[in-house]
Amino acid sequence: MKPETDVVVVGAGVVGLSAAAALAAAGRSVVVVERNAAIAQEVTARNSEVIHAGIYYPPGSLKAELCVAGRRALYERCERLGIPHRKLGKLIVAVADDELPTLADLHARAHANGVSEVALIDAAEARRREPELAVVAALDSPVTGIVDAHALSVSYLAEAERHGALIALRTDVHAIEAIADGYRIAARGGDGEAVEIVAAAVVNAAGLASDRVAECAGFDVDACGYRLHPCKGDYFSLAPGVPLRIGRLLYPVPAVAGLGVHATLDLGGRIRFGPDTEYVTQLRYDVDAAKGAEFAAAAGRYLPALQPEWLQPDYAGIRPKLAGPGETFRDFVVAEESAAGRPAFVNLIGIESPGLTAAPAIADRVVELLAGL
Repeated sequence: MKPETDVVVVGAGVVGLSAAAALAAAGRSVVVVERNAAIAQEVTARNSEVIHAGIYYPPGSLKAELCVAGRRALYERCERLGIPHRKLGKLIVAVADDELPTLADLHARAHANGVSEVALIDAAEARRREPELAVVAALDSPVTGIVDAHALSVSYLAEAERHGALIALRTDVHAIEAIADGYRIAARGGDGEAVEIVAAAVVNAAGLASDRVAECAGFDVDACGYRLHPCKGDYFSLAPGVPLRIGRLLYPVPAVAGLGVHATLDLGGRIRFGPDTEYVTQLRYDVDAAKGAEFAAAAGRYLPALQPEWLQPDYAGIRPKLAGPGETFRDFVVAEESAAGRPAFVNLIGIESPGLTAAPAIADRVVELLAGL
């Protein structure tokens, strides 16, 4: 069977759409398949919408490299296309002296990653910038910001379609068969009808389902280290009218399982706190109102005026983590799988934070990986 299209991209979150746009702009015919009824409904729709600087990740890792490159490209895109965003800046705060070595390590790591804009500031300077803080020191990241993730995703879809890409919504992939000239992708449409597409190449950008899609293509995800461990994070928002104001993002010194309960702003100026960390076996997005006291205690370490009754449940998101409970750092999987006997098949697995920031750089990497195939 001859390919009907050059590339099928599985998943229409921000990462899949950015890859589709880059491939289409490079002259490839592209079909995007998405199991939901609209784009950007899962991981992309349920996160802090932060444009990360590239501070936290080990030097030389894909997360570090692609975050820094993606951040620069993302700001340029937002300015060029008028995508709503704000470069607010961020403080990573130490509330006790025993956290100062970690703060210094983050400062050194940021510079090793090429994030030269960060600087250590003392308690007095931190309080001058954010009077509500009670800290002993902070790491200032002026290039951190926020973005309208949905508007960004729509911009990638528009670019992809402008270059001829097609999108099939409500199309759930259940089998991918390697054939002589590429891959036969079998899916079910929204009414249960069978859908089949033959493509020369496949990009697996399926987010929370990316390990399942890899299994559909014959990968042993446990042997490959591609098994995901979905990790739920809840968010609470600050009730209107309470006497607490911040002007930038505030993050505690990071814990082992994540970046800790941090304070972020949305583009309307609303303050949100989260996420926490809860590994789950089923995808669910409920937020337990009783957690408000825990969130207030966590954020209250650096914002002591915060009262539990000021917090209200907001929303939840689920991270497609490769690291399971108690495990250490796992990098993005951005892999062209010729070595596994699947040429022109690109797996994008474990694209959690900073995946939103890294999306344009991931897209450029996908174009490079498929350039000679």
